[in-house]
Formats: sequence, C-alpha cells, structure tokens
Amino acid sequence: QGFPYWMAQSVILHGWTLAQQGQVQAGIAQIHQGLLTLRATGAEVLQPYFLALLAEAHGTLGEPEAGLAVLTEALTRVDSTGERWYESEIYPLQGELLLQQSSDNQAEAENCFHHAIEIARTQQAKSFELRTVTSLARLWQQQGKHAEARQVLGEVYHWFTEGFDTADLKDAKALLD
Repeated sequence: QGFPYWMAQSVILHGWTLAQQGQVQAGIAQIHQGLLTLRATGAEVLQPYFLALLAEAHGTLGEPEAGLAVLTEALTRVDSTGERWYESEIYPLQGELLLQQSSDNQAEAENCFHHAIEIARTQQAKSFELRTVTSLARLWQQQGKHAEARQVLGEVYHWFTEGFDTADLKDAKALLD
C-alpha cells in the first residue's frame, strides 16, 4: 500500500541511525528526505522530535549553526502544535550545540539546561532530567564548580533504582566518579 506516513518515519529513523553509525552526511540526507515526505502527507505529529534528530546529526558533523537553525524550527512547532513531550530534550541539545559553536556561549547553554530540567521535572520525565543534569554537571565541572556538579547530578542519579547498565546512567556514574 505504500503507507507514505510510516515510510517517511522509517526513512527519518534510518537516517538518524546512519548518522549514529558514522555515516553522518548520508544520514542527514535521509532525514531531510523523510521530513519532506512526512510533510507532504500533511502530518504535523512528531516533527519536533524528528527535527531534534536532524539537529543532533548536524552537531555530530560539527555543524552547530545548522543544528541550531533546525532546533529553532522544532521549538516553533512545539509552540504552534502544543506537542511538548520531547521539548525537554530539545533545550539541552540546543545548549550542547551552543557550546560546540563557542565556549563564549556557556551562560546561554546553562540557561537551556536549566529550562530543560524544569520542563522534565514538570513532566516527571526522570530519564530526560538525568541526561540534562549530566550535561549541566559536565559544564559546571569544566567551570570548576565540582561540588555543585556532584550535588545536582547525585540527586537525580540516586533517584534511580534500576537500569544502571543503560548508557545514560553509566555516563552519569562516570561523571560522578
């Protein structure tokens, strides 16, 4: 039957997978193609998420400006559609891309992290909160704020009672250590 909506999502996710496996240019091209196909169906749902995947791929390629432009579109869609489930992942990505762009962007990146943490807490999204707190703690560690970094990360890390073999919890634990 074709199912263009589902095919478009598959192309986007395949493109992100390619980018994660090191084929970043090909992945970005596939994500773009999938987004075009998805938009042709008239679908609005999941676009902030898919745009965040595209922005992440641009960051992997060392193109923070392109990633930030994509995130601006993602946040515009969040506001226009009210689809906020992935919003707390968009802001930390924005912060990471700002840091990649320039070390002068630390204050702006920190604001992104704090905003994302607030959203994640409101949504009770502990995994999203953990990822963002890890980014914030990493930034604070680089700034010499070791005690503050350890405290904020420890509070969220110790909330978890299982899943310690997952990448996010391993990353947080390594930073705590």
